[in-house]
Amino acid sequence: MVAIPTKRDVNLILFEAHEITLPLPREDRRAVHLIDVLRRSPGDTFDAGLVNGQLGKGTLAAIGREGLQLSFKWTAETPPLDPITLLIGLPRPQTARKILQEATSLGVGHLHFIRTERGEPNYAQSTLWHSGEWRRHLLAGAEQAFCTRLPGLSYGKTLAELFPALPSPAVRIALDNYESSVGLRDAGFDGSPVILALGAERGWSPPERNDLREQGFLFAHLGRRVLRVETACIAALAIVKDRSGFF
Repeated sequence: MVAIPTKRDVNLILFEAHEITLPLPREDRRAVHLIDVLRRSPGDTFDAGLVNGQLGKGTLAAIGREGLQLSFKWTAETPPLDPITLLIGLPRPQTARKILQEATSLGVGHLHFIRTERGEPNYAQSTLWHSGEWRRHLLAGAEQAFCTRLPGLSYGKTLAELFPALPSPAVRIALDNYESSVGLRDAGFDGSPVILALGAERGWSPPERNDLREQGFLFAHLGRRVLRVETACIAALAIVKDRSGFF
């Protein structure tokens, strides 16, 4: 049984397993949130979670020189993430940040930011990926959704490198404004895992379209409007979750 947060329980704070026995430094964003936003005092509780683990309650035991002394009691499991795999042509870093957080909030199981022929290769060199910043956005998305689970993630691979690792059987769909014959909501969902592919800002190249077809992808569209990558991601995920029964 998973606890459903009430209106007063909308701030989930996530911790890695190795952190729960250590003081939380006062400058840590979570400490700032506890003291300055939630206004917790020693003895007060807050909603906490273990990354990819249980939900529960944390207690602010004391505020010391080395940081906040916390204790925890874990009480509930969180459900698994949706069986949705998202393939995205590497976008601008600021766009990727939005997708990382929002796709995590929506419960996507796996995120793969791929190199495509029409994408900008320099995007893969961003500090977003090489500094580990990407994980902070996953954590923020999970906390927003009151969930502990983070999606699997990769970046910088090509379609050819990813194809062997994709789940099967699965409904396979590639969004395409040029060669799609069906709207996404009519793509034939049956509750199976879904692989959803979106190209880079300039779309798929002809060889990539051929590769996607050979791998069983159906080309679908989101309507007449041309959308930003981050907007298309959220709109498409909402449709996929609804039509697959994942909401």
